[in-house]
Amino acid sequence: MTKLLSMLVWVVIISNPVSAKEFQEHTSLMNHGDGHMMDMDGGMIMGNNTDNLPGGCDKIAATAEITVHAGHKYAEKFPGRMFAFDQQEYQFEPCTKLTVNFINDDEIRHQWMMHGLPKYLYPKGMFHLELTGPGKISGTLILPSGDKTYLVHCDIAQHMEKGMKSQLKVGKGSGDLPSIPGVSAYVIQDDYSDSIPALPSIADKLLADKKTAENKRNGSQLSSTGISGVMIIGLAIGLLLMPLLAKKFKGKTFSEGASYSVELLTKLIVFIVKGIKSLIDLVFSKKKTLPEK
Repeated sequence: MTKLLSMLVWVVIISNPVSAKEFQEHTSLMNHGDGHMMDMDGGMIMGNNTDNLPGGCDKIAATAEITVHAGHKYAEKFPGRMFAFDQQEYQFEPCTKLTVNFINDDEIRHQWMMHGLPKYLYPKGMFHLELTGPGKISGTLILPSGDKTYLVHCDIAQHMEKGMKSQLKVGKGSGDLPSIPGVSAYVIQDDYSDSIPALPSIADKLLADKKTAENKRNGSQLSSTGISGVMIIGLAIGLLLMPLLAKKFKGKTFSEGASYSVELLTKLIVFIVKGIKSLIDLVFSKKKTLPEK
């Protein structure tokens, strides 16, 4: 019985194969205001603008129309990329009325999204075309005045990072954007070689930390040894001078002893300072007497 049911299921699957989605032209879209239009089949336009002039444009300077293809096959010429547009750079004069015919050649969702437009005219500062599956959709915008380079990309997760990115220059543009396939260098270049350097192991890090700790400990030991040495020398000198000092302090009151101690300390400091000064004078006098080469 179980085998019979399995056979029936396979017959149903084979006789009703899952067909690829047919190419669809999205021409009947519902207008939601502010240039935002969409239908129930995965087509969307945002920022559609056919007659409102951007600031600095007294009139429409030119009329242009382009057809943009999006899909996996356009990334084949860019190693390491997965998706791409068929063109990576566009250039038009300021105040151009531009119609974009966006064609999706894949079975998945793609977008042609232009950023950085004036928000007083284009909600969210963007012009956006979107298709789910194979199809075509068209939208229009009026490019701003001035020389500027605008980002155009697909905002679906990881599509831009995998190559679906281009730039549109108005006028002379404002330079090239990073990571435009075939135009500018990638910010983070993929590396597919077999010689990728290995990251430091945990064992290496532990050994390095241990060595650092030992160096610190040895430094502390040297410091403490130095201090102990000074203390020992001081004690030895004190023991040697104790009989002499005992005679000097014999019969003196506490105040007299303290006064005498300050006097001795002052004489010692003066002696040390004079010695250092004499040494410095000697060094400089020798430098002056050395013959010039």
